[in-house]
Amino acid sequence: MRLKKDLSINYLGVKCENPFFLSSSPVGSNYEMVAKAFESGWGGVFFKTIGIFIADECSPRFDNNVKEGTPWVGFKNMEQISDKPLEKNLEAIAKLKKDYPDKVMVATIMGSSDEEWKELAKLVTQAGADLIECNFSCPQMTSHAMGSDVGQSPDLVRQYSKAVSSATHLPVIAKMTPNIGNMEIPAIAAIKGGAKGISAINTIKSITNIDVDHMTAMPVVNGKSSISGYSGAAVKPIGLRFIAQMKQHPELMNIQMSGIGGIETWKDALEYILVGSHNIQVTTAVMQYGYRIVEDMISGLSYFMEEKGINKVEDLVGTALPNIISAEDLDRDFKIIPNIDTETCIGCGRCYVSCYDAAHQAIDWDEETRRPIINDQCVGCHLCLNVCPVHNCITPGEVQFKEGRTPHDVLLKTRYE
Repeated sequence: MRLKKDLSINYLGVKCENPFFLSSSPVGSNYEMVAKAFESGWGGVFFKTIGIFIADECSPRFDNNVKEGTPWVGFKNMEQISDKPLEKNLEAIAKLKKDYPDKVMVATIMGSSDEEWKELAKLVTQAGADLIECNFSCPQMTSHAMGSDVGQSPDLVRQYSKAVSSATHLPVIAKMTPNIGNMEIPAIAAIKGGAKGISAINTIKSITNIDVDHMTAMPVVNGKSSISGYSGAAVKPIGLRFIAQMKQHPELMNIQMSGIGGIETWKDALEYILVGSHNIQVTTAVMQYGYRIVEDMISGLSYFMEEKGINKVEDLVGTALPNIISAEDLDRDFKIIPNIDTETCIGCGRCYVSCYDAAHQAIDWDEETRRPIINDQCVGCHLCLNVCPVHNCITPGEVQFKEGRTPHDVLLKTRYE
């Protein structure tokens, strides 16, 4: 029987049965889809972005990146906001809230003027939404008055956050674009405009592949293509970085975050929680594996909490942040020499080649035994550990202090899961 811990969490004053939500995207764009997701165990949904504008979509509109036979390292989509009439979307929101009162309904909206933002806020409030998310970040809108072009302007983010907040009593969430150097600036502007929470990240502007037959990007739409949003496992490091940076900013550290980007497993979700997310949003993984992946997320997080003796998800939020510090504050007094397990080594030579051609020529190669040997040139960069195809064959070993440095206790990771 699957272990199930109490994963409930308070998100902007709304109780959620768990932190796992569908993000505002094709995976949550009508009543039937969201109802199936709720039945599968998702705690809530950020309903696909609705607006006055009805999207006219292209075909095809998806592409993906692969690496050495691994599918879906990254995913490109050229979808805009909902292609359904506003009335139909409002009906779906109202019916879902009526039929699933314990699930959390977040209405994601996008306007192109103060009046449109206010009107949408009023309508989704009347429809029964629990929270409102303002999409300031879609990278493939056909109008520069909407989407990520707005999200890169702190003034517009503040203005529209204020407009929405003035038209509803519901907590307002601002969804940030990663197509910017410093996300803290528009995020602070959103909070000053009245937003209570931040969602990050939306997709990253990209070209995933070039089609050499038609000499254009993928996907090919009548011989042409466009730059558009990139998601999937490849963007997780970027999403984690933005959440951590915002949570470490004095003006944002007490603001609740909704983490998005590259979440496929319970561990991905946990990592977003550890850098400060109260809520997790998922799309690309559902496109690959269906709604039932939430069962694995619930089970995995439950087992982790049981193993660590943690009773509440809330107790995990932000616990990694104190250990993520500025580069200038890192301890640089020592180097950790890798240890090579000759019993599990398969003699492939990848560590030797990578070290010689791309690092410090710190590995000698024994031709007779086909075994690598660490030499005195090693600086402890651990490139060899990262290229080794055998799990835990190369691990952190001896700690050596640099000349003139005072020896002290060093906390290091010795095994990799």
